[in-house]
Amino acid sequence: MWESEGEARGGGREHGIGCLDPDRHDGVESDGFECRNESRYASSDIPSDLLVKVRGASFHLHKYPLLSRSGRMNRIICESSRDSELIEVELNDIPGGPESFELAAKFCYGFAVDLTASNISGLRSAAEYLEMTEDLEEGNLIFKTEAFLSYVVLSSWRDSIVVLKSCESLSPWAENIQIVRRCSESIAWKACANPRGIRWAYTGRPTRTCSPKWNSGDSKDSSPGKNQPVPPDWWFEDVSILRIDHFVRVVTAIKVKGMRFDLIGAAIMHYASKWLPGLAKEGARGSDDAWNQGGLHLTVAGSANKEDLSSSQIREQRMVIESLISIIPPQKDSVSCCFLLRMLRLANILKVAPALGTELEKRVGMQLEQATLQDLLIPSYNRGETSYDVDLVHRLLEHFLVQEQTEASSPGREPYPEKCGYDANSRPSVPIAKLRVAKLLDSYLTEVSRDRNLSLTKFQVLAEALPDSARTCDDGLYRAVDSYLKAHPTLTEHERKRLCRVMDCQKLSIDACTHAAQNERLPLRVVVQVLFSEQLKISNAIANASLKEAGESHLQPMMCTRRQLLEGTPQSFQEGWATAKKDINTLKFEMESMKAKYLELQSDMDNLQRQFEKMASTKSSKQSLSAWSAGWKKLSKLTKITSAVAHDKGAQIPETGVAETTRKGPRRWRNSIS
Repeated sequence: MWESEGEARGGGREHGIGCLDPDRHDGVESDGFECRNESRYASSDIPSDLLVKVRGASFHLHKYPLLSRSGRMNRIICESSRDSELIEVELNDIPGGPESFELAAKFCYGFAVDLTASNISGLRSAAEYLEMTEDLEEGNLIFKTEAFLSYVVLSSWRDSIVVLKSCESLSPWAENIQIVRRCSESIAWKACANPRGIRWAYTGRPTRTCSPKWNSGDSKDSSPGKNQPVPPDWWFEDVSILRIDHFVRVVTAIKVKGMRFDLIGAAIMHYASKWLPGLAKEGARGSDDAWNQGGLHLTVAGSANKEDLSSSQIREQRMVIESLISIIPPQKDSVSCCFLLRMLRLANILKVAPALGTELEKRVGMQLEQATLQDLLIPSYNRGETSYDVDLVHRLLEHFLVQEQTEASSPGREPYPEKCGYDANSRPSVPIAKLRVAKLLDSYLTEVSRDRNLSLTKFQVLAEALPDSARTCDDGLYRAVDSYLKAHPTLTEHERKRLCRVMDCQKLSIDACTHAAQNERLPLRVVVQVLFSEQLKISNAIANASLKEAGESHLQPMMCTRRQLLEGTPQSFQEGWATAKKDINTLKFEMESMKAKYLELQSDMDNLQRQFEKMASTKSSKQSLSAWSAGWKKLSKLTKITSAVAHDKGAQIPETGVAETTRKGPRRWRNSIS
C-alpha cells in the first residue's frame, strides 16, 4: 500500500527503518533470544537469574544487562532479596506490551534492534517506562528513539501517519512524551503544503470525488507523477484511518495552519462516511475494505432502533458525533446541509449533549434552503407522538429566520473572509432562500399531514412559521391543507375554518382555484372566497388579452360586460359559478332575515329603555309633586275669586273703560302670582 519515500525520491534507501547496535556487555555472550511457547530465553552460557513476566509472556534474563541501562529495573533488583538466586518481576503495565519489552531487553543485551514506524512509539514509551536515560549510560534507548522520531519519522508523511495510528494503544504515555502532538503537527504541515510541491506517496481516492460521497468505492495507492496533478484532497484517505481523538488533533492543527474551510469540511464528511455508516443513504454502502480500516463496524440506518446497539457501540458513536460537531468550521457551507441533517438524525438517536445538538440545529438553519424533503423527514423517537419530529423542523425554521434577519440587518458586512474563497454571487439572495424554504416547508407539511396524531395547532404553527412574503403562491400550502382534511375527517366546522386561515385565497393559481371550488371538504365561506378570487383573475386575464389585441401600451384591468365575460369563460367555470351564485343568493336571504330580526330586537329594546326611564323619573318626582299640590290648589281658588270680583266691577263701569279695566286685571293677577 505504501511506497517508501526514499524510493520515491530515487535514493534507493529503505526509509523509516533504522538499526540500533549498541556495544555488547562483557561477561554475557549471547546471539539472541530463544522462544519456547510463551517464554523467551537469553542464549548464554550463564544461567538466568531474573524472570520478568509481561502480560503472560515470561523472559528469562540476567540482572546486570538490565540494571545497567534501566533505572526502574535497577531499583526493583536492589529492593529484592539478595539471597534469592532467582528474582521474579511483573511488568504488566509496561506500554507496548511484550513486544516493546523484548526490543528494550535486546537493546540492553547489545543485540541489533530494527526501528520502524510501527514499533518506534511503543519502544519509546517502554524506554520512558523503564527510565533508560542518559544518566545511566550515554546513548541510551530514550536518546536513540528520540533521534529516530525527530529525524526520520517526523520528516515522512507515511511514517507520521503510522506512528500516530500506533499511539492509540499507548495512552497516556504517548501523550505525555509528546508523540501525538509532534506527529499531528507534522501531518498538518504536510497537508497544508502546496500540492504542486508534494513528492511523497499518499493513498489516493477514486476520481471525480471533489466532495465526499456516501457510497465511495475502494481507495487506491497513488503517487505524484510528472503529468498527474495532485488533487487538493489527497490527504483525506490517509487521515481518515486515525482514531477520532487523534483525527481531532490533526484537524485542529490544520485549522491553525490556515487550511481552507471547505477542504476541512470535506475531510470531516469523508471521515464520517467511514466511521459512521449510519449516515449513508439506504441501500448505499461502500466496499468491505472501506469499512475494515479501523471504522466502527456499525449500521445505524434511519429505520434502525437504538436497542439494536450495545452500550459500548452507542458510546463510541456518540463520541464520534460529538467530536465531529465540535470541529466543524463555523463558516457557512463548510459542510453540506444533507450531511448536517443526517448527523442530526443520528444525534437524536444516540442522545448527544444538548448543547452540541442545539449547535447542530443552528448550523442546519444557516443553510436550510439547501435541504431536501427526504433529509428533513427525521423520525420522532418519542413514543406516542407524531411519526416525524415536527418540533425539530419548527426550531430549524426559527434558526433560519434569525440568520436571515442577521444578514439583512448588516448588508455591508461580508459573511466570510476573502481568504476563504467565498463568492457572494454564488449564494442565493435572501428572498430566493426564503422561497426555497417555503416550498420545502409546504412539501414537508403535505407529507406529515397524513399523520393522524398531528394536532391542528402544530400544523397551524408550522404553516405560519414563515412570513407571508416568503410565498408568492399558496398552491403547496393548499395541497397540505387538503391532505390534512382528508386524514382528519372528524374536524368540526370551526376547526376547518381555522385550518383554512393559514392560506391566502388570493395567492392560489387558477388550477388550484378550480380544484378548491369543487372541494367538498372546504368550508362554504372559503369556497366563496376562492370563487371570487377565481373570477377576478379570469376577468383580469380577459382584460389583459383584450388590451394586447387592441395594441394599447398600458395593461390595466378592464371592466367588461357580464355577457362578454360569460362568453369568454370556460363551461366548467360557468357551471361552478352558477352553483356558487345560488349559494350566494341563499346567503343574502339569510343575511336579510337576520337583519330584520336585528331591527325588531332593536325596536323592542328601545321601548323597554323608554319604559324604564319613565318609571325611574316617576319615582324620583313623587315627593316634589306632593309639595306643590297645596300651592296649586290655593292658586286656583285665588284665580276664581279674582275673576268674580272683576266681573262685578265690570258691570258698574261704563263701556269705554271696559277695555282698560280688562287689561289691568290680568296684570294685577300676574303681579300677585309673582
